[in-house]
Amino acid sequence: MPTRVRASEAREPGQSSLVAIGNFDGVHLGHRAVIEAALAEARHSGLRPIVLTFDPHPAEVLGGGVRPPLTVLDRKIDLIERLGSELEVVVEPFTLSLSQLTPAQFARRFLVELLGAKVVIVGDNFRFGHGRAGDLSTLVALGQDLGFVAHASSLSGDAQGPYSSTRVRALLTAGDLVAAQAVLGRPHSLSGTVVPGAQRGRTIGVPTANLDGVAEALPPYGVYAVLVDRVRDGVGVAVGTGVANIGVRPTVSAGFGVEVHLFDFAEDLYGAALRVHLVCRLREERKFAGLPELKAQIGQDIEQARGALREAQADPLAHGAWY
Repeated sequence: MPTRVRASEAREPGQSSLVAIGNFDGVHLGHRAVIEAALAEARHSGLRPIVLTFDPHPAEVLGGGVRPPLTVLDRKIDLIERLGSELEVVVEPFTLSLSQLTPAQFARRFLVELLGAKVVIVGDNFRFGHGRAGDLSTLVALGQDLGFVAHASSLSGDAQGPYSSTRVRALLTAGDLVAAQAVLGRPHSLSGTVVPGAQRGRTIGVPTANLDGVAEALPPYGVYAVLVDRVRDGVGVAVGTGVANIGVRPTVSAGFGVEVHLFDFAEDLYGAALRVHLVCRLREERKFAGLPELKAQIGQDIEQARGALREAQADPLAHGAWY
């Protein structure tokens, strides 16, 4: 299970570290390149590799407006830890008191005293300290005084531009799941707990698992081909393929929901935690004349989804999950 270690719990006496700082929302290909480069530098220098992130997002504490995450915290930790067995993810609670620290106070307390940093890696647009007063040049100067070296690691990209969380969000908003996957390096996923529904799906031969507590950013309402993991104690196991509806279910006036029909699956999933990977969008959500017309369309959706998922392969790094 992904572990949540605070900075005050992370220091190992006598061991110096390399610290990569960032939000890393989505852990997309750009983030992966930064973390893998940091890991390689740490190995070369004999330093302990640490990824430092914060939870909740500073905007949630400071009132700047918070967007749904691309990855919830446990998922983010899991994806980072997969990149190297020696990586340690430090999750520091972001509080009002922490936000009041000056850049110098933050660097001394967290980077030097708690984490023993000798190298600190940040993004080009990194800001820190009260009022976002510190930037990369501030960090470099503080490092000269406090005994660490700081440098930026630029995000990589492709012909369409740099990899970024903003780019993923724009693609999700447009419903372009395939392009989003090209930036993330895997399908965007939603996670939640299966709760009882109205069981309308059973009446038309298409039982669904209704997900509660979905926190991640949503694509446009519609029907999607999906790969589904069951998650126990933070560890995912692939349970199958399916089709998901995200939206307000206008034909039956059921209100907003995320529901998944798993192909060739008959187990009871009530109370189970699922991770649903959105592979591609099949169609928009629309209202049908009645249940018979809806059932006929769902049959077409299922056949289309089966075709889209026929060549699906699990990521070897996922250790039994799809991704």
